[in-house]
Amino acid sequence: MFAIIKSGGKQLKVEKDQIIYVEKINKNEGESVTFADVLFINGKIGAPFVKNASVTGIIEKQGKAKKIVVYRHNPKSTHKRKLGHRQPFTKVKITELKG
Repeated sequence: MFAIIKSGGKQLKVEKDQIIYVEKINKNEGESVTFADVLFINGKIGAPFVKNASVTGIIEKQGKAKKIVVYRHNPKSTHKRKLGHRQPFTKVKITELKG
């Protein structure tokens, strides 16, 4: 059994005991998180969401992704700029699919 949820502007296909990485959720490690925006579960297709359906998980880790380097250069002058960015993420283990 699987479900399709919406989290952080993305749609994810999840199953029980699966580990997923989503955009940062403001909760601590070990806390429970519930995704109420379920688009598909048990053959039911939502319009846009399935009523009385939810996916529950436990937050395992809060972290940052690998650094990406953004380099800007203007060839008509000596102006250049080097930036780095690390996107925060939340690691969630799915524990229950209900609906």
